[in-house]
Amino acid sequence: MSSNRRHFLRDITLGTGALISGLPSWANESDAMELASREAVARAGRFNMCGYAAPKLDKVRIGFVGLGMRGPGAVERMSFIEGVEIKALCDKYPDRVKKAQNILTKAGLPEAREYSGEEGYKAMCESADIDLIYITTPWILHTPIAVYAMNHGKHAASEVPAAVTLDECWQLVETSEKTRKHCMMLENCCYDFFELLTLNMARNGLFGELVHAEGAYIHNLLDLNFNKKGYADMWRLRENGKRNGNLYPTHGLGPIAQCMNINRGDQMDHLVAMSSNDFQMQAHAKELAAKDPFYNEFTTQKFRGNMNTTLIRTMKGKTIMVQHDVTSPRPYSRIHLLSGTKGMAQKWPDPAKIAFNDEWVNESEMKSLEEKYTLPIVKHIGNIAKSVGGHGGMDFIMDWRLIDCLRNGLPLDQDVYDAALWSAVAPLSEASVAKRSRSVDVPDFTRGNWKTNQPVNLTLDGGGTTTVRKKEASKQL
Repeated sequence: MSSNRRHFLRDITLGTGALISGLPSWANESDAMELASREAVARAGRFNMCGYAAPKLDKVRIGFVGLGMRGPGAVERMSFIEGVEIKALCDKYPDRVKKAQNILTKAGLPEAREYSGEEGYKAMCESADIDLIYITTPWILHTPIAVYAMNHGKHAASEVPAAVTLDECWQLVETSEKTRKHCMMLENCCYDFFELLTLNMARNGLFGELVHAEGAYIHNLLDLNFNKKGYADMWRLRENGKRNGNLYPTHGLGPIAQCMNINRGDQMDHLVAMSSNDFQMQAHAKELAAKDPFYNEFTTQKFRGNMNTTLIRTMKGKTIMVQHDVTSPRPYSRIHLLSGTKGMAQKWPDPAKIAFNDEWVNESEMKSLEEKYTLPIVKHIGNIAKSVGGHGGMDFIMDWRLIDCLRNGLPLDQDVYDAALWSAVAPLSEASVAKRSRSVDVPDFTRGNWKTNQPVNLTLDGGGTTTVRKKEASKQL
């Protein structure tokens, strides 16, 4: 059996939803019937993680892996939250672990066990006194570590994207279902203040029926990606050199997907993607190489284009646009645009705005909307989140919410199907770009459960009990 045939068999068995009319030339009707039978068996034996509430944890014992760019900030934020015990710190480089210990010392917390090396995370995951593995490593390690953690009885929370291939997306889904351990992608932008406001407004029908949404990650990282003291081993620059598509879709996509009830009432059907040429990265490599031979290896690299635009159509006929540009000299933007039959919202360019009847609301009306539709979670933890920080406070809201859900036995706001689907847009966009922007089907990681899964519930019902450690911070709750 050919390699392509094996992959096809596996994909259908796992429920990618391919239709008989779309079978490869080598597949026949018998293949389709056999594979449909296998898929039925897979459906019958699986567990739906959407809405799943794991047993309560009085204390959430955490092990962190990846202490370079994002990890130290996560350790510091978690040091504020009651009910958290930071048990272990892990990084490929031992000196980073030592630096992270200083965060715990400063917070007056016990030192954590230290792990290092290429596979130090495995020993950490095998430890019996850890409940949650918090992953902030380079992208290619997110899925291997999350899968290993869940297989060893740990919940997993991974920085974005949670996976870089479709196979990894399925690994996350299968492992989470099998172990009944949460696998949450740490999409912090879902917890930004305007995004939460518009989510609640959408829930209450203020925009009517949402018919279109736009998100993006437009962020000039040209200098950072080429900085030898930036991402370890230049890993993010290398990602931009070996892949051409929307490599980082989830910051813009996650919040609008929640507003549109993707995976929970609607589902992505297919997408098309197009990339521009690279007009800056290779040129920048050549400029740097003229002064520093370190950059010579990048001068012949065929980098991904400046801008990738990905268009998605949902099962219910809605459309989504997601853009990705990390090299052009443009102001930062995630767009966050929602367009409905009664109104719209848009965050960038500043200031964030709401419109009804073709007109933007005025400042007074905007204030009234904020007062009425700000979610309880923001009223409860928003001030302290701004004080602690992390991208203006959204990181802390995300971390606090994760811990509060685990301690109170509540379903998470983002489940493994969200992690898989939002991450899958990257490899799917690559496939479309490689085929001259042809349409690519989007797998249904819920295997049909999106039709009955309930929307994200961001109330504090049954939760909101987790406090913070510092007295001055507690007063703001």
